[in-house]
Amino acid sequence: MTRQCTPARGRLNGSGPVAVIDIGSNSVRLVVYERKARTPTILFNEKVLAGLGRGVAASGRLADEPVATALSAINRFRALCGHIGVLETHVIATAAARDASNGPEFVREVERLIGAPVRILDGSEEAYYSALGVVAGFWQPRGIVGDMGGGSLELVEVRSTEPLPGVTFPLGGLRLAEMAEGRVSKAQRIADEALSDYVWPELDLGERTFFAVGGTWRSLGRLHLVQKNYPLHVMHNYEIPAEEAIEFCKAISRNDLEGVACADVVSKQRRPLVPFGAVVMERLLRGMNAERVVFSATGVREGLLHENLTEEEKALDPVIEAARELCLLRARAPDHGQELIEWSDAVFDVLDVEETDQENRLRHAACLLADIGWRAHPDYRGEQSLNIISNAGFVGLDHASRAYLAAAVFYRHQGLAEGALSPVIRQLFTDRLRYRAKILGAILRVASLFSASMPGILPKVKVRRSVEGIAFVLPAGLSAFDGERLRKRAAQFGRIVGLEGTVKVAD
Repeated sequence: MTRQCTPARGRLNGSGPVAVIDIGSNSVRLVVYERKARTPTILFNEKVLAGLGRGVAASGRLADEPVATALSAINRFRALCGHIGVLETHVIATAAARDASNGPEFVREVERLIGAPVRILDGSEEAYYSALGVVAGFWQPRGIVGDMGGGSLELVEVRSTEPLPGVTFPLGGLRLAEMAEGRVSKAQRIADEALSDYVWPELDLGERTFFAVGGTWRSLGRLHLVQKNYPLHVMHNYEIPAEEAIEFCKAISRNDLEGVACADVVSKQRRPLVPFGAVVMERLLRGMNAERVVFSATGVREGLLHENLTEEEKALDPVIEAARELCLLRARAPDHGQELIEWSDAVFDVLDVEETDQENRLRHAACLLADIGWRAHPDYRGEQSLNIISNAGFVGLDHASRAYLAAAVFYRHQGLAEGALSPVIRQLFTDRLRYRAKILGAILRVASLFSASMPGILPKVKVRRSVEGIAFVLPAGLSAFDGERLRKRAAQFGRIVGLEGTVKVAD
């Protein structure tokens, strides 16, 4: 008998679930996404470090044991996809499968097991989709994308929404470790020789960002994050100044990270490869005269999904879309979020608060997130909202911007006292963003009392600036909405912006 499942109310299905099975030289991974979207949410994620590329450089063949491990994982992935109800499956394979003499035989067996064609990406395609994954995961990125897999390294320049043609090098972690016979000093010479003829694109000052893609580099970034005692354990968009990253790479270029502080945060299977990843990263940062390295959690898989969106969907702001989804799934009344955007536009305009384009988009996202914690106990709504936002799977914003969103919604629920805000968040953002988050938090506090966080009232409340201060003006027909607590909130808002804040009823 088929079990009937209660439909999930916390899901946005539509075009999904969609699965990508990524057969790499080091790992075989299944990622199931909720649906096709500008910011696809991961529904299920599992990887197996099969090590398919191990020994290929020497023998030219996929070894029996890694093949058996990979096929066992893929058989499980097929069963999981059926159980989850996946509507569309993409299977891709990279360096190990395309370079090995028995790669075609392995691919045929995969296709038999999974019941779907396997797309073997060549080096230029792998570079393109890696860069497209960075386009999907960042807002108008500019720089060089480097994707270090187990068998190969791809480099490609990206300009906002457009990856340029890329280049592939035989410098994947597994391959480099084998060619260097496990010796870091030899790996340094191999990397130097492989990169010696590469002509780096010319990038303007301020645009020399290296976007690091791939599990080995993410492990390297996590090691740095933990050593620095960085307050937010989110790898996507974690940034290190290039000079600091170069010195860090030199310091950890030791076999198996022996003697390196906090090395246990890297999995035992990944640990032997991280020093070789550090060798390559050091050369790349020097070669491009980088200003910073930024770690990306998005890559080939997300690039593949991004390619399948419409042009209209690709052009959407990923932060706004992610916030809109959370608003739809968690807010009391999602339409109220859009009203908050328009109302805060009016207040900021009346106050003549200067905003950059980035600050404007962040304010709009915060308005959509303002009510996502309402189901928590009133004393903890701010804290729960802050935790959700600071740890959410957002893409398209840096960590300071993430802190702004979390702080603005925290202020909305918990009040404007500076000491109540998490010290983790206070470390992340600038004084400028902190002040704007507090202004917005004060606006959201006034709006919540005008409207009970339900739509229909805010558009009727006008904002007026005069020599006396700033007034929120109710139409005569809504005079019953006036009240003492609302007036206190208006006065509090006024103090934040250095004006007298009042509530008035129109004649």
